Amino acid sequence: MKRTRFTLCLLLAGALTAGAQTRVTVHDDTKNQDEVIDLPEAMTYDTDSLLQEWNAKKYLVPDTNCLNPDVNPYFEKEVYIDRLRRIPAVMELAHNDVVQKFIDQYSGPLRRSVSYMLGASNFYVPIFEEALDMYSLPLELKYLPVIESALDPRATSHAGAVGLWQFMIDTGKRYGLEVNSLIDERCDPIKSSYAAAHYLSDLYAMFGDWNLVIAAYNCGPNAVNKAIHRAGGSRDYWAIYPYLPRETRGYVPAFIAANYIMNYYCEHNICPMKTTIPVSTDTVLLSRDIHFEQIAAVCGVEVEEIRTLNPQYRTGVIPGHIRPMSLCLPQEKLMAYIDNADSVYNYRRDTLFSRRSVVSVDASVAPEPGEQRKRATTKSKSSSRRSSRRTITIRQGQTLGEIARKYGMTVSKLRRLNGLKNNNIRAGKKLRVR
Repeated sequence: MKRTRFTLCLLLAGALTAGAQTRVTVHDDTKNQDEVIDLPEAMTYDTDSLLQEWNAKKYLVPDTNCLNPDVNPYFEKEVYIDRLRRIPAVMELAHNDVVQKFIDQYSGPLRRSVSYMLGASNFYVPIFEEALDMYSLPLELKYLPVIESALDPRATSHAGAVGLWQFMIDTGKRYGLEVNSLIDERCDPIKSSYAAAHYLSDLYAMFGDWNLVIAAYNCGPNAVNKAIHRAGGSRDYWAIYPYLPRETRGYVPAFIAANYIMNYYCEHNICPMKTTIPVSTDTVLLSRDIHFEQIAAVCGVEVEEIRTLNPQYRTGVIPGHIRPMSLCLPQEKLMAYIDNADSVYNYRRDTLFSRRSVVSVDASVAPEPGEQRKRATTKSKSSSRRSSRRTITIRQGQTLGEIARKYGMTVSKLRRLNGLKNNNIRAGKKLRVR
């Protein structure tokens, strides 16, 4: 039963920003000792960074009518058990002290992130559900990207996993995602969702237990098989739990907690960000190279919008000369492209595409050997300078999340690089970014 007293979220606004904590501690009463569990990396993301995504800035707005948004009610353990039991799910969503720790994270320090994810789920969950349904998988798996990427389509982990479903390069390629210098389909919400559903289907065929499948999705099948062996052959997740890597131990509890909070956010006074209806889009196939800036200038669309609708292109170039490549645009802008395709193709082509297909070499003006060594030494020194450390001066109003995204790293890595204990920074101070 719900108690009449309420507990304020710790440190209110300060604690509402994700990224302040990377581990949780759970006390084991039977062993009378504490266990430290790593949070999944997405649970450490800075909320302000998530809100800098183009979709978030364009289509998500805070709910200013939310009542008691900083108040997290207290509930008895039996309430959580009953609520988890009521979620319509095929998968086992059991409760224990570890699961409760992760529920407390989502309902407390991470509630601003939850508000963002509830709003962003309108963009991505329909895609997830269609992919999962195609492979006849439990639809509650749609909340796996909540703990994988916090629904950040450009999320990149410290290990190099990318996208909403956090594919590593080898796994992504194994499931049909193209990854090269120009294209990274791990960032494509649709293609990566179908690849993830295929992968989850294969893992279930291997383990036959959804908790083991989720664990294997995080640490790989080999690590789960080793844990099963060390647990005497048991295929119960909670029996092999002590033998899993520390982050994976928190992965299944985090998944259960994500299902809980995405269903019972209202009971914790968490209000979803309001979502305005995105514009209708359509797709056309291109058979020649086009740059985002060409499309933006001729068709009157923001480069960042093109990048958001076509996240698989890494450099702003759509390499249609390789094979027909898709271009997604708002419908009216797509019509503008079709009507002006030649103008788009020719706009600033010489400056935007400077890479040559054929070059000639005049051997008669080759440098002397001494000059070659001099040039090589100069080039080596130049490369050394480029690879050296780099610092920036923090500008007024900048956040760690904004700086981390600009320089291609996570907030956690940026804090480690500068020895910061929290996300507080001051304008005028120096910050190392490499």
